[in-house]
Amino acid sequence: MTPAARLSAAIELIETIDAQRIPAAKALKEWGTAHRYAGSGDRAAISGLIWDVLRRRASSAWIMDADTPRVRALGMLKLERGMDVDAIAALCDGGRFAPEPLTDGERAALTSRSLKDAPAHVAGDYPEWLDGYLAQVFGDDRVAEATAMASRAPLDLRVNTLKAKREKVLGSTAHLGTTPTPWAPVGLRIELGADARSPGILAEEDFIKGAIEVQDEGSQLAALLSAAKPGEQVIDLCAGAGGKTLALAAMMAGKGRLIATDHDKRQLAPIYERLSRAGVHNCDVRTPKGPNDTLSDIHASADLVLIDAPCTGTGTWRRNPDAKWRMRPGALEVRLKDQVTVLDRAAALTKPGGRIAYITCSVLPPENGEQIRSFVARHPEFSVVPPSQTVTVLWDKAEDFAAATLQSPEGLLMTPRRTGTDGFFVSVLRRTG
Repeated sequence: MTPAARLSAAIELIETIDAQRIPAAKALKEWGTAHRYAGSGDRAAISGLIWDVLRRRASSAWIMDADTPRVRALGMLKLERGMDVDAIAALCDGGRFAPEPLTDGERAALTSRSLKDAPAHVAGDYPEWLDGYLAQVFGDDRVAEATAMASRAPLDLRVNTLKAKREKVLGSTAHLGTTPTPWAPVGLRIELGADARSPGILAEEDFIKGAIEVQDEGSQLAALLSAAKPGEQVIDLCAGAGGKTLALAAMMAGKGRLIATDHDKRQLAPIYERLSRAGVHNCDVRTPKGPNDTLSDIHASADLVLIDAPCTGTGTWRRNPDAKWRMRPGALEVRLKDQVTVLDRAAALTKPGGRIAYITCSVLPPENGEQIRSFVARHPEFSVVPPSQTVTVLWDKAEDFAAATLQSPEGLLMTPRRTGTDGFFVSVLRRTG
């Protein structure tokens, strides 16, 4: 397919996404099934165009002074891809499989309009109802922070130290273009271009043998800040598919007791195979069975309870750009209630002197600092460990990392703009009584 044909296909797919109100990933999968002639390079390029349009949905419509799939795609080419009007016009020449030529209005908009006077939620490409929350945490920097949250994310890997060392895996994955992550001590990063195809990590020998896992650097750091140690009793209360469970197991070096559970047993389904591949032998997976409490035998005895809390996922917009446009205020209210439930459950499991590591992939204050303040008010036997103490696990990078994050009395916040990671909030609480 020519670049022009790819652009036409992307515009048609955006029309489908708008009309049917379906996730972009589903629309892309259905399109690929129906268009077998399109090679992997074509599918990757079309996917890249669509994700970029979703990243710049509001700002692209603003500079085009209209809001249709076509003009959003044209605006994105200017804002995200840095193309000038002549380069865009060359793609839209009206030839076979190419978009129709630019109208006079489209050419004028691409030439003269900018985001100079755009409202914050337009310039930052996020739903207007979230503006107050982002202003609360970022203030006048919210456009810059949100713009970084709309950027394209790299592919990060975590080296499983139960089976390998980063230096060795760097060599065996050199063909993928891996480099060490800036902060995480066992992380690798693969930068991806706009039209890049998936590097096929699942087929790599290192992955098959359990030496690497796909995990954003921010997620790696969040697990690391929990300071899980060999010999401890650790509970991963919202384990899901097991990403942080695997990181905890490596930190514990196979020593101690690790328990993984989740209220939704369907989320736990992949964890068994992942634990086996990673060589983890000290993890007890507890799947919910009916109304019975899967942790009824544990009474204030855990050294660490890690909560990868259910949240809105605003910190992962780089990887899920369509999710922010489908998000509604009601979803935040539901998540806040879920977080209260899981925090209170964790309090009963933690022993005196033990810790709770509360983690969200959100940047919204109600899910982060406000939630922690409410928890401490309900449970005065817990106090927040100052972020300056939690970052010491990073040793020589602790000071620089602390300076990069946004710190508060309740914890620290990583963001794409500040730390180059997804957005993660981490609060460590210690039971003092």
